Amino acid sequence: MIDGNTRLIGLIGYPVAHSYSPAMHNAAAAALGLNVVYVPLPVSPERLPDALRGLVALGYRGVNVTVPHKEAVMPHLDAVFPAARVIGAVNTIVIGDGRLTGFNTDWSGFLADLESHRLALYGRDCLVLGAGGSARAVVYALLRRGGRVSVLARRLEQAQRLAAELKPAFPSAADIAVGRLDDAPRVAAQLDEPVIVNATPLGMSGERSELSPWPDGAPFPPGAFIYDLVYNPAETRFMAQARAAGRRAANGLGMLVGQAAEAFEVLTGRRPDPAVMRGVVERGKEHLASSK
Repeated sequence: MIDGNTRLIGLIGYPVAHSYSPAMHNAAAAALGLNVVYVPLPVSPERLPDALRGLVALGYRGVNVTVPHKEAVMPHLDAVFPAARVIGAVNTIVIGDGRLTGFNTDWSGFLADLESHRLALYGRDCLVLGAGGSARAVVYALLRRGGRVSVLARRLEQAQRLAAELKPAFPSAADIAVGRLDDAPRVAAQLDEPVIVNATPLGMSGERSELSPWPDGAPFPPGAFIYDLVYNPAETRFMAQARAAGRRAANGLGMLVGQAAEAFEVLTGRRPDPAVMRGVVERGKEHLASSK
């Protein structure tokens, strides 16, 4: 029951109506018996500074941040934790004593899901397809675990910029190799049992659902593990290509839940049950599918 003691947390982005975050966080709070309400807050880019000041004035304990604000919020924060600073994006803001502190749980949520698949990353070849915001979190995570990382992007200069900005945080790591997305099969063929991550929107539900970053008929290296950050649909074209070649594959639902669980803990101080959050998303997707 909402009352005068209810703690407010939420999500800022534009748009936010499609997000599973309110359902996940409210279910987690209910399961823990917390008097917490998580509110979706659509904030247009030009109103972002006003919105952040408003959150402080209204007594919010914090918010998650989604597109297009993950980078734009950073100049408006009083402090940013090191991982978020290196990645260049914030997905969680904690508010206390009038101060806003930024965190990034995308990278750790990604790692948590990889670990659930029992993947050893230290010294392992890792190939990241894409060089946008999600790719930056993925590369950071893989470097944290000692992976040897290559990044391929449609625009070579974007991959080069990612490498130049992240590599200084890992001086003992091997250089980040870069290249063009079109060269993915050729580059992958030179790698040993690589983890190949799709960090592009190709394959996402909608007009891109039939697309893949991997050319039809191109082989996958022996022992490769394919991870698609896309989680809707549950089986992307990229994953289907990998499975047809006898390779293991996973979608990004585990990362979505992992980053949400860590963000919930940052915002409330309580560790949620990830299974509760995952169940909400799975039921939501089933409802959408049945209503079409």
